[in-house]
Amino acid sequence: MITIQKQLSLPSTYPLERIGHLEDLLFFDIETTGFSGDYSNLYLIGCTYFRDGSWSLIQWFADTADSEAELLHRFFEFLKQFSTVIHFNGDGFDIPYLLKRCAHLGLPYDFSGVESLDIYKKIKPYRNLLGLESMKQKAIEQFLGVSRTDKYSGGQLIQVYQDYLITHEAFLYDLLILHNEDDLKGMPTILPILNYVDFLQNPLRLKRHQILKETDLFGACSHLLELVCESDYNIPVAFSREEPPVSCLADGNCVTFTIELFDGTLKHFYPNYKDYYYLIYEDAAVHKSVGEFVDRDARVKATAKTCYTKKEDCFLPQFEPIWEPVMKQELKSRLSYAALSDVCLKDGECVNRYLSQLLKHLGARI
Repeated sequence: MITIQKQLSLPSTYPLERIGHLEDLLFFDIETTGFSGDYSNLYLIGCTYFRDGSWSLIQWFADTADSEAELLHRFFEFLKQFSTVIHFNGDGFDIPYLLKRCAHLGLPYDFSGVESLDIYKKIKPYRNLLGLESMKQKAIEQFLGVSRTDKYSGGQLIQVYQDYLITHEAFLYDLLILHNEDDLKGMPTILPILNYVDFLQNPLRLKRHQILKETDLFGACSHLLELVCESDYNIPVAFSREEPPVSCLADGNCVTFTIELFDGTLKHFYPNYKDYYYLIYEDAAVHKSVGEFVDRDARVKATAKTCYTKKEDCFLPQFEPIWEPVMKQELKSRLSYAALSDVCLKDGECVNRYLSQLLKHLGARI
């Protein structure tokens, strides 16, 4: 086994103190001869960490086929100095792979003593909201405007490692070591994506709101509610998303939601329709205690579809009931509404629930 250690100069791209004490954090990445920990081998583990005011790199390389156990031993002993590991899709691949190799080799190691922060898992719930093409690291780099070209993929390097075990050529060794080093150096370039997690997971504050009026090409008027919110966190790259009847634009520490309002008449349906009469000429339901005094020819027993009262107003769509009474176009309409006159935007708890609804509608899985 070969151990490589050196100091690094890494850019500060994200305030790591939000995760934990800087010297408690360990970034790591592995290189293997396949995807299955049952049928392939680990040949390289690389880590970056902060000590004595600077970043350092350490790598353990299996220069022979029987070095794997020693490599794992060195890594897990080194891991005891840290409380958090940071990685990209390590929960899905790297960590299960290492555990399988330990089990296969009879080594008593695990990750029970550390917290795991998987950048992949943190951002995955916001993939659709942010419009990420995929969850691959390169897609995140593209979203952030990072340009980094890998000469080789991990899959291509499998054969390079097999050739190295036979020849021990120095240039093959350099390819393997430098690829892993570049991956670790590239980790800070995607850390800014965590700003979006901070921005979207923490409560937004409603800064101001206003009703906007739009006129289409045919002269028809419609109304929009604009909600301007701010966060304690900033995002590095603006994003926008539209999913009618809602759109949003986020930039810096602000996000603006624009919601299409419904102008017209909607219905409020009573749940206990058997206690109501439907008034034929009034197109409305009344409780039987009142309906008993209405002419029999002007009333019928209400059904679930006719047990309603109507209201004309300007209505705000809501995807789960927050403000009462809940209004709908028809009984089975999926989208419900609340009359603007019944909506209190000074109620912080209700506003936070509504903003969460908007983000979910726009694609966030929160």
